[in-house]
Amino acid sequence: MTISDLEGIQFVPGADGERSTTRVNKAICSAALEPVEPLAAQAVRNEANWRKQYPHHMRALTEAGIAHPAAALTLAEAGLAAAWQQIEFVRNGQARPFAEALDDPSPNAFATVEVQGQGSPEVEPWSLPYRGQQLRGAALLAQLARWEEAGIIEPSHARALRRVNEHPEWFDLSDRTLVLLGAASEAGPLAMLARWRATIVAVDLPDQARWDKLVRLVSEGNARLIAPVSQPVAPGTPTADWAGLAGANLLTQTPELIAWLRTLEQPLDLAAIAYLDGERHLRVSLAMDAIIARMSAAQPATTLMYMATPADVFAVPEEPARIAMQRFASRGLPGRLFTQIGRTLSGGRLLQPHVTTLRDGGNGRHYGIVDGIVVEQGPNYALAKRLQQWRAVTARAAGQRVAINVTPSTMTQSVIKNPALKAGYNGADRFGIEIFAPETTRAIMAALWVHDLRCRHCVADPGVPLVHPLELLMDSANHGGLWRIGFLPRSVLPFAALIGYIRGKLGRT
Repeated sequence: MTISDLEGIQFVPGADGERSTTRVNKAICSAALEPVEPLAAQAVRNEANWRKQYPHHMRALTEAGIAHPAAALTLAEAGLAAAWQQIEFVRNGQARPFAEALDDPSPNAFATVEVQGQGSPEVEPWSLPYRGQQLRGAALLAQLARWEEAGIIEPSHARALRRVNEHPEWFDLSDRTLVLLGAASEAGPLAMLARWRATIVAVDLPDQARWDKLVRLVSEGNARLIAPVSQPVAPGTPTADWAGLAGANLLTQTPELIAWLRTLEQPLDLAAIAYLDGERHLRVSLAMDAIIARMSAAQPATTLMYMATPADVFAVPEEPARIAMQRFASRGLPGRLFTQIGRTLSGGRLLQPHVTTLRDGGNGRHYGIVDGIVVEQGPNYALAKRLQQWRAVTARAAGQRVAINVTPSTMTQSVIKNPALKAGYNGADRFGIEIFAPETTRAIMAALWVHDLRCRHCVADPGVPLVHPLELLMDSANHGGLWRIGFLPRSVLPFAALIGYIRGKLGRT
């Protein structure tokens, strides 16, 4: 490990001097559980095989949160506080408390460059790219109906997309300043926003090719791009002359990014969509959380946006939970025999039932617990996404507008480079799960963000009362079918991967 690897946001070392992600994971999860489920917190501390057993503890966090509305907020607040205690900020080899470092940025770290799109000033109507077609009007509505009927999307998701389709005026975003933390995200909304007159504040890593692409997308549309650059750029300077100066590192320049964003002096719509591999994803999620916390404190009208992964544990409404239970119970005789053989040969690991009971939410309603975790994605990824859930529910409870929608499993480059996951995705349809193409996901999630910014009396609006804070995460979900299948998703993943592998060998998709 080089000195540069130890710059910026780092996990606090333990007594042995090691920056162990397992220790950090367990410390955060146990601290979150302690105020509401002390026995579950102790089980986390006692866990000897965190890397393999972490899904059980992620489930415990969801079960503890759904037990009572107050528990969800208590747990989230405790988890966020613990997460911040588990990191420090290192600069030039010197470690400082994280919160202290955020308030002491290097001066004048960034200048600002702006690019105005040169495309038609007309706002491009929303349409849905899907399997080689561009769906509009009746064709778009028919596809939403098919997805809803098949259980690929929740009814609330279909309603939200129908609503934005009825309000084309919502897509004129000339009155919004949308900050994309991770602007080049493959499934992110930048390409769509560039056609809707938005002011896009783009934050992504320094890389000339990356910024050439971002600038090209905006230039072809009608949006305005604002970006940080490492030194002043004269107006009219060709992109090729400054693209190499653009960008910022969320991990190592967090204090400076907060200071730069404050110079915009207006409420912002902050989207936390950056992704990094491995333990860096947990650290970059904490970097984004720091920016969100500081900017929200400076501008209370700031709104938040997250793209939640379906590969997580969720409390879900009673209706999809009962369908999942019914699908497992209604297998015919061949299906039951196949299940019995598979479970016996795997020691019970494969072909497990998904939802087995309903949970009392302490509010007169019952919920199911669905578990879409893919063990191979790792505990750091799971905890990073849980931190985003915690910030979302606490921010909304504090009065902020929050858009957090479950995003369908998508065949992105990060999936394609993992052969096992790619094969599993290629065979997932045999179990009622649809995997989306990046362009389809981009269009859907951008439209949902518009919906959650514009719609009054929707779940994103903090003025709308929720009977349970976790219902924020249930609304408008596109899980690709994961919430409604009869089998625990990861218990059929090997079969899906086998099917996908065979299809790949045969040249089929």
